[in-house]
Amino acid sequence: MNISKITSWPLHWKILSGMLLGIVYAIASVQLGWSRFTSDFIAPFGTIFMNLLKLIAVPLVLFSIISGIAGLGSPESLGRLGLKTLSIYLGTTIVAVSLGLLLVNLLKPGKSNDSELILENRIRYELWKSSTGAEDLDEICQICKPENQEVVERVRAATATFSSEEAIESKIEKAKQTQSRGPLSFLVDMVPDNIFTSLNDSKLMIQVIFFGIFFGISLLYVSIERQAVLISFFQATTDVFLKMVDFVMQASPFFVFALMAATISQIAGDDVSKMLPVFASLGLYSITIVFGLVLMAFVIYPLVIHYLAPGIRYTDFLKAISPAQLLAFSSSSSAATLPVTIECMEENMKVDKKYTAFVLPIGATVNMDGTSLYQAVAVVFLAQLHGVDLNFVQQLTIVLTATLASIGAAAVPSAGLIMLIIVLNSVGLNPAWIAIILPIDRILDMCRTVVNVTGDAMVCTLVAKSEEYNHSISNEKGR
Repeated sequence: MNISKITSWPLHWKILSGMLLGIVYAIASVQLGWSRFTSDFIAPFGTIFMNLLKLIAVPLVLFSIISGIAGLGSPESLGRLGLKTLSIYLGTTIVAVSLGLLLVNLLKPGKSNDSELILENRIRYELWKSSTGAEDLDEICQICKPENQEVVERVRAATATFSSEEAIESKIEKAKQTQSRGPLSFLVDMVPDNIFTSLNDSKLMIQVIFFGIFFGISLLYVSIERQAVLISFFQATTDVFLKMVDFVMQASPFFVFALMAATISQIAGDDVSKMLPVFASLGLYSITIVFGLVLMAFVIYPLVIHYLAPGIRYTDFLKAISPAQLLAFSSSSSAATLPVTIECMEENMKVDKKYTAFVLPIGATVNMDGTSLYQAVAVVFLAQLHGVDLNFVQQLTIVLTATLASIGAAAVPSAGLIMLIIVLNSVGLNPAWIAIILPIDRILDMCRTVVNVTGDAMVCTLVAKSEEYNHSISNEKGR
């Protein structure tokens, strides 16, 4: 193949090629027992890539938010933009959770034809419930029936010798700490006591956003002369960080290759048989989630854009943000993908910086459409698997809890597992059940991060289109 033709490919095709080569290499390395080599000499480049993106992401968010707010020109414009942005994000999250519940109730991925398996899982749930004092979700009691006592003892013995993985225990502990805090703790978390500490930790992105908004609003109230100096500085600094993104993305196909190779090799180790559940993805459960994510990305989002942003072809929109989508898939991090998402929206979709700088960083923090859909499916699936039928009120609790939990979720890989534990606790189910879906969570995490990033870009497009329409109406009235 002609090398010059490959180098002339669009960036998204290069990234996709790197991703596919990473998968092929991972399969070969598993079969040949090269996992140690991959861990020592391939995986570090994936880590370097993530570190570079995180290095750029936090200061880029800070400077772009400040320059974006300054570009709005007035506090009134900021208030309208903020209300519009948060309302759309909240609406799409509720739609995503509701879609997940609809699919999991229709397809019933947790229902099994194996009556003995269902009985054992149900007894396992009832034993956990009786030992923890958890709320009764129904009036069924299989452990009370004499004919089930042999199964009860067998399950009890198996449970006594079972020890939870350390990773699961740590996630449960984090979820408990989150739930034990007051209802307004998320407001406390938003306000930093030291901005330099917040800049040093990508998980504190919400504090950086708060500081950027606060600084930007304050900037609107100083003299025009002082504004001009600072605005010029922040815009120039933002341009420099975007140029850094350009440099990093030139090498992204190789970095993505390293990320994919390391991720799959880590899951499989040196056992080829472990590759099967990775790609099979727990059967109907994973199909249900992926089907829901596809509906969000290719049915619901196009309909929203068609009716709320007429004139924009969804195929053009997808082509414009495809580099961000591919990076989101390989990194599983909305925060790490943020610099690329901003660049795609500004360079390819031609969205003004004052909108991308405000809407996208907030979306990377509060908008988790893919993750929220996954939580709804996972909770009901785990309940079905253990013979628990959740009623309408309990499923409504899932909608509310998943929506609120998504607001405070970190935009980092597997943050959805922490949110899932919180949702399981909210409806009285065993949080340790995440061990069942943990083996294939990484692959599903990659898929739902794509939807998260697509949702961010879609909302940014809607807000920009709406603001431009408002400006055109205002100009016509002023004539």
